[in-house]
Amino acid sequence: MFTKKPTICVGSMSGTSLDGVDGAQITTDGEDIFEFGPTRFSGYSAQEKQILHGVLGKWAYEEGLEPARALIHRKHIEVLAQFPQAKLFGFHGQTLAHEPKSKRTHQLGDGHAIAGVIGRPVVWDFRSEDVASGGEGAPLAAFFHFACAKWTGAKVPLVILNLGGVGNLTWINPSKSKAEDQGALLAFDTGPANAPINDMMRARLGVDMDEGGAIAATGRVQDHVLKVVARDPYFCKIPPKSLDRNTFVTILDLVKECSNADAVATLTAICAMGVMSALKFCPSPPQRILVTGGGRHNRAMMQMISAGVACPVVAVEEVGLDGDMLEAQAFAYLAMRVARGLPTSGPTTTGVAMLTGGGVLSSA
Repeated sequence: MFTKKPTICVGSMSGTSLDGVDGAQITTDGEDIFEFGPTRFSGYSAQEKQILHGVLGKWAYEEGLEPARALIHRKHIEVLAQFPQAKLFGFHGQTLAHEPKSKRTHQLGDGHAIAGVIGRPVVWDFRSEDVASGGEGAPLAAFFHFACAKWTGAKVPLVILNLGGVGNLTWINPSKSKAEDQGALLAFDTGPANAPINDMMRARLGVDMDEGGAIAATGRVQDHVLKVVARDPYFCKIPPKSLDRNTFVTILDLVKECSNADAVATLTAICAMGVMSALKFCPSPPQRILVTGGGRHNRAMMQMISAGVACPVVAVEEVGLDGDMLEAQAFAYLAMRVARGLPTSGPTTTGVAMLTGGGVLSSA
């Protein structure tokens, strides 16, 4: 159905930060990026966020998912319907639980149902095949990041660092011809990022985030907490490796006696520590780190990371990319790869034994 020709594809994504649904259009053949198109965003209301928080950690067989499923479908359809030129959609769904050691992962949402409403083919369930084959199922954007590096004209190794609810990085060697080539990529989760900060801000202050890192900038990092977290075996584990949103939820207990400012500063420093620890696994030092995701707006977080690494740390906008929409664009790109039967993950991106093409294509 889909051949090697430039196709208008749209991806939709609702990340672990639970801020809303991103939609983004790109023109791609599943290998190269030809054009970045329009984007859309539909934010969750306070009530909608409460519904989603209430089902985090649940598996597909558990009860009480219907209100959240209906919400996910409605919001994604609302966004996808705004792209009339698209020929193919990539629908990620909402990750509720992720446990690759048990070979299971759960992204809430039915792409077949969405295809029936919007009347065009939808690729979905991107992670299940990778996890069933022994992979981590995450991070999945690495092949797209490779294409982005090529699009920017990069010539030397670099890192794309995504600071969402969880942090993840992709080390890229753009001298390679394809993402599938040996030595082209390494990708893995670095540790907690915005999720614990947002959870603490919501619990203590009733707001969604530390806007711009303003509160963290006034606090003092509690070094004894940082040392406790640094001893977690995850940071020494050789990648590929991945995390569930709530893997490090207990770090909130470590800062419960701290003032608001000190707690946020410490949680921010934990994110930065995870990034610094992760860089030692890169095959060669990156010449720069391009940051995407909400964390790039957190000045305190960016400053902490910059202070601990030996190369420039800048937002992806510095090279013409859109850090708010990179994940949605990634699933548009991956949708085209699935439609063409190309791999979407490999041994150095998710730890799967061989190149694997995940995803289910549902026709309208």
